[in-house]
Amino acid sequence: MKKALLLFAIALGLAMAVAPDTWAQRTPPPPPKGMPTPAPPSLSANSYILVDFNSDAVLVESDADMRVEPASITKVMTSYVVFTELASGNIKLTDKVDISENAWRTGGSRMFIEPGMEVTVEQLIKGMVIQSGNDASVALAEYLAGTEEAFAGLMNHYATQLGMTNSHFMNATGLPHEDHYTTARDVALLSVALITDFPDYYHWYSEKEYSFNNIRQHNRNNLLWRDPAVDGLKTGHTQAAGYCLVASAKRDGMRLISVVLGSGSESSRVSESQSLLNYGFRFFETVQLYQAGQELAQGKVWKGEQEQVRLGIQDELFVTIPRGRYDDLDAQVEMRPELLAPLTSGEEVGRISIRIGDDEIVSRGLVTLETVAEAGFFGRAWDGLNMWIGSLLGDE
Repeated sequence: MKKALLLFAIALGLAMAVAPDTWAQRTPPPPPKGMPTPAPPSLSANSYILVDFNSDAVLVESDADMRVEPASITKVMTSYVVFTELASGNIKLTDKVDISENAWRTGGSRMFIEPGMEVTVEQLIKGMVIQSGNDASVALAEYLAGTEEAFAGLMNHYATQLGMTNSHFMNATGLPHEDHYTTARDVALLSVALITDFPDYYHWYSEKEYSFNNIRQHNRNNLLWRDPAVDGLKTGHTQAAGYCLVASAKRDGMRLISVVLGSGSESSRVSESQSLLNYGFRFFETVQLYQAGQELAQGKVWKGEQEQVRLGIQDELFVTIPRGRYDDLDAQVEMRPELLAPLTSGEEVGRISIRIGDDEIVSRGLVTLETVAEAGFFGRAWDGLNMWIGSLLGDE
């Protein structure tokens, strides 16, 4: 019997939860329903990208895979490693770190720690994240790995795990080095991972100032003052890298990540980042279609102890779509026409595709949500007979 894929539609049937509109006086109203989505803003920065945090949808990009010097954007990777060590219990926020002369002598932006001074891990994190202290970054690297070079090895290890295929780190600060580079896409990927994996530590990126050693310094991310939806992340600047900014903002439950690398000035990296965020929030919306493990369909099981098996997806599913197009969403499933026991929970038996018209927005594997054991001898024999009869009646 020729086996054809079984195709059928699943009604979405999900109401979109809408948070109170706290941005009515700050953000232009969304475009009228049916209005085409305008072209994205064109920036002068060397490379940039705008992604949705929940759906991973890329809304805008330009040369997003071009390798560039990240400058102090590097410290997002440094903090990811530090947060990983905190979460694993290898270090504590209250640990006291002896400051080396090497850390003290590090050039560039500074927290103003001094040799012999005992500083806690938490203070160093704030000095790195809020004040962009190169000295704090080196002190943390030396505390965790012995040397900054060894710490860079950890950075590259986690970068590989996160799928940052076009990144390589040589130091914890972002000071120039010919083998120290990343891309806008990799920075966005890292930013999503940091917010997802370490929500208890991420709040430091929204703090506007920090005082240490009787010196108060402001966060260099001016978007924190300009847009109350912005709660991170990091700026960077060297002569070679230009002006860089990775920003994260959340409005009405929708979080966007913008990355602008190689902008021409401090003010332009802010205005260009704001343009990307405003474009994404005004012309797109993100909705959660399905929960992880939610039953989406049932499939007929042959030669099993039960006749039906519940089917769904393993992870929650978000989609980002043009505003006003929610009612145009269509979900379709392709699955094997014959499901033979035994089946294990989580076994992929097809795919679900979310579309608007002919355009596929996203697809996910359709999996079994339960285990189905093989039936006894007579049950298998009966189903085998029915399958044989069906093959005789079916298309050859």
